[in-house]
Amino acid sequence: MLDTANYTPRLKSIYNDTIRAALKEEFGYKNDMMIPRLDKIVLNIGCGAEAVRDAKKAKSAQEDLTIIAGQKALTTKAKKSIAGFRVREEMPLGAKVTLRADRMYEFLDRLITVAMPRIRDFRGVSGKSFDGRGNYAMGIKEHIVFPEINFDKVDENWGMDIIICTTAADDAQAKALLKHFNMPFNS
Repeated sequence: MLDTANYTPRLKSIYNDTIRAALKEEFGYKNDMMIPRLDKIVLNIGCGAEAVRDAKKAKSAQEDLTIIAGQKALTTKAKKSIAGFRVREEMPLGAKVTLRADRMYEFLDRLITVAMPRIRDFRGVSGKSFDGRGNYAMGIKEHIVFPEINFDKVDENWGMDIIICTTAADDAQAKALLKHFNMPFNS
């Protein structure tokens, strides 16, 4: 049985032991609080037209996202009605979850070391997907690359948005932080 009282995720201990010192030396931070760190990771699955036709699809996406994240996912609902798309207000359209602290480090570790190598024709992630404030966004076409998902029980392949929020002041610092975590950038 895992002793959770003394357990520290692998990436968190690597960050505390080596990455912080490397970033401090690389950028010349005068204060330890200036060193960028991970703030949160937001996962999102949008069902779109599938959820309009069948309300069970949003529930299925929520269950799959809960399994992937290890934390209960919220159902996202339409803010307003759009007649052209047959969407009504408060209609469930997808699921999202926000990971922080140890779960965030565990998910990032699984994403980089397990899920990304399972993506077909994977050549790295774009180094241009930063927002100008040190946050990185990426998409995955199939959620079944995560080993927690039982391939035989999947009724629909969902695309997934992953947003990694950091405390970095700009994109260069955030990219350096993620490179130290071994994020496979292609540029």
